[in-house]
Amino acid sequence: MAAELNTQAAPAVTPPSRADELAAALRSAAARGAELAGGGIALLFAEIPGAEAPAPLPPLRAAAGFESPGAARAAANAVGPSLFDVIEQDRVHVADSPASLGETASGGLWIAPLGFDGRVHGALVIGCPTPPDEDTRRALELLSRSVAVRLDHLHLADRLAQLTRSEPEPGADENDEILKLSEALFAQDIELLRNNEKLGKVEKLKNDFIEKMSRELRTPLNSIIEAIISVLAGENEHLSDGAKSGLRQALDDGTSFLRTLQNILDLWKIKQGELPLEAQEVNIREVVEEAIFSVQDAIGDKDLVIHRDFQEPLPKLRTDLAKVNHVLFLLLDNAVKFTPHGRIDIVARVRGDRLICEIKDSGIGICPDDQQVIFDEFYQVDELASTKYTGSGLGLALVRDLLVLLDGEIELSSEVGYGSTFRFDIPVQVIA
Repeated sequence: MAAELNTQAAPAVTPPSRADELAAALRSAAARGAELAGGGIALLFAEIPGAEAPAPLPPLRAAAGFESPGAARAAANAVGPSLFDVIEQDRVHVADSPASLGETASGGLWIAPLGFDGRVHGALVIGCPTPPDEDTRRALELLSRSVAVRLDHLHLADRLAQLTRSEPEPGADENDEILKLSEALFAQDIELLRNNEKLGKVEKLKNDFIEKMSRELRTPLNSIIEAIISVLAGENEHLSDGAKSGLRQALDDGTSFLRTLQNILDLWKIKQGELPLEAQEVNIREVVEEAIFSVQDAIGDKDLVIHRDFQEPLPKLRTDLAKVNHVLFLLLDNAVKFTPHGRIDIVARVRGDRLICEIKDSGIGICPDDQQVIFDEFYQVDELASTKYTGSGLGLALVRDLLVLLDGEIELSSEVGYGSTFRFDIPVQVIA
């Protein structure tokens, strides 16, 4: 989750539209850095012409991978001392991560100066979950270079604007500096275009890989699943009990793998902004019933009852049917997985212009420490979870991202041994 920080600049130098553009570019760079690090954290410090007076260290302008701006600022204070050498010597520095930054930066800090031609305007700090490999370092260097050129371009443009404003009829020295600044700005425009082209090529390669993975894996996997279903349906009477059991296990494993693959693709599309919202009329009762039907195989022979609790009358709504359906299924599937026996309650209410849903189970529960990170990608509550409870640790991460996309919120309350309650709400349009 990105923690947005304001980028302020004097209107005389940076008009509001340009300031917004710069702030968006810095936030995007921070988010990209955290992504390149494999889900780490990023802090971007920079001096901006016309902004607050320079301090011993440039102000924090953008951050990513933090739960809140407050957490980002606390991290900035923790890594601040590591920036001095980087900024003064204009060189990349690798440092141990302060313990306060947690697991997302346990692989160390990668710190790069944001400078061009010896003019340093800030630093990019990346906290990595694992030590970055050579490919990751190269990608981070390209990213920091692009940000550095953009910042230096801003400073040179500001200097050029000062000269042209203060000298209506520039002398020879001023004309010479104006010419050099104009040449430098033109060269940086070319540099920015080249960097953007390189970054675009990297993104295209990643997108092509994801699309190819989807096609190359899903197509044969679907064929295998269909073949198993066909054998079970057509040859059921001629199969031994062992063969039936093996085929059903293969079917369950194949379906689970296909679902995990789809979750990975959906998470990727959300991060790339390629999963648009599609509002349509939604009957929440039908959505809940479809989610319950989808987890029947997971329930199997468990002594588990699912209870519905709907508002009466429950109006029809307009929202994104597919995404609400997916959120409900993922939460219900999670409840079934971690509830060996007992009861699951599904509650649906409409209050004003918001849909409120709860999925409450009587399962194993989640300890307070795990509740802080349960929505992280690939996280499972203990090292044995992957063997005792099947899954990849992507379901709740996808729930979080889908609800962010829907402009919704989610809350978790849980007690070990007594179950968990996931409560989410999203804005909707009520159809009279």
